[in-house]
Amino acid sequence: MSNNIIIGIGALVIGGAAGFFIGSGNEKIVEVEKIVEVEESQASTLDAVRAKGFIQCGVSQGLPGFSNSNDDGKWTGIDVDLCRAVAAAVFGDADKVKYTPLSAKQRFTALASGEIDILSRNTTWTMTRDTQLGLNFAGVNYYDGQGMMVPKSLGAKSSMELDGANICTNTGTTTELNITDYFRANGMSFNLVAFEKADEVVAAYDSGRCDVYTTDRSGLAAQRTKLTNPDDHMVLPEIISKEPLGPVVRQGDDSWFNIVRWALRAMINAEEMGISSANANSMVTDNNPAIKRLLGSEGNFGQELGLSNDWALNIITQVGNYEESYERNVGPNTPLKLDRGVNALWSDGGILYAAPVR
Repeated sequence: MSNNIIIGIGALVIGGAAGFFIGSGNEKIVEVEKIVEVEESQASTLDAVRAKGFIQCGVSQGLPGFSNSNDDGKWTGIDVDLCRAVAAAVFGDADKVKYTPLSAKQRFTALASGEIDILSRNTTWTMTRDTQLGLNFAGVNYYDGQGMMVPKSLGAKSSMELDGANICTNTGTTTELNITDYFRANGMSFNLVAFEKADEVVAAYDSGRCDVYTTDRSGLAAQRTKLTNPDDHMVLPEIISKEPLGPVVRQGDDSWFNIVRWALRAMINAEEMGISSANANSMVTDNNPAIKRLLGSEGNFGQELGLSNDWALNIITQVGNYEESYERNVGPNTPLKLDRGVNALWSDGGILYAAPVR
């Protein structure tokens, strides 16, 4: 689908695409210049998606655990699962998704222009992105924070020991802004070496071009698996930002926004209710009214989304609840080895919480 929106995104208008130094880190970094809306799209995203028969999902260029393809071209990860959940809700088939790998710099342009239907690419929800780009965040599927990884041979035990360090990261991200704020606030200097592609950042850090690799801590866990000797590197204890990551859609289409938002909420609510891919079909006739509403055996909540009433049942049976997605992609038994932490349900001491279906 295409819409009539023209945007101008200056993702870090300083520097080139291959890599650059910022010097002391005191220069002003502008993540977004502006967005100019010429004419709102007249087409419904849901209608366009149904007409073409699949959802076009914008993903990363390869971040294990979140969105990553294998040698056979199969995409997996918790961000991928969100797109599959939307496909299950819309089509009753979680496989009706096509994936567009995007750099951090490309991602918002691709969504605003209609190249993709959903951006599900470890993207941080910020005020500027929420109010200036003509986009809407549909929720948070991973609560994160920015960290710093260093070689153990550097001998640093704290980020406060990194004055004058060369720091690698991606261009067009909140990490550049956060690292600049952090070093300025603590009276330290640094040289920022930024690249458009994530694999370029990993290669530069792995080759010793940088002393530090900074991004979301989940991203550090993922990219650490790509290093030549992963055990030779450590993530420092400081968390320097809040990074709520989640799916993004275009503004102006509330029906599509609601579908994406409630697809995520269905997975979270299913975990809270003890509904999984293994038992969902048998729980359709459960006596609990909340379970019956979620699974479509009571009420017309699917119709309110423009979907069939078994929309959530299709998500859970084909993709799973939030816990299933987390555990198979980023959990303690995966290479990322990430504990649930704040991403646990609110009832288990975390902050994960979804509005009820009623």
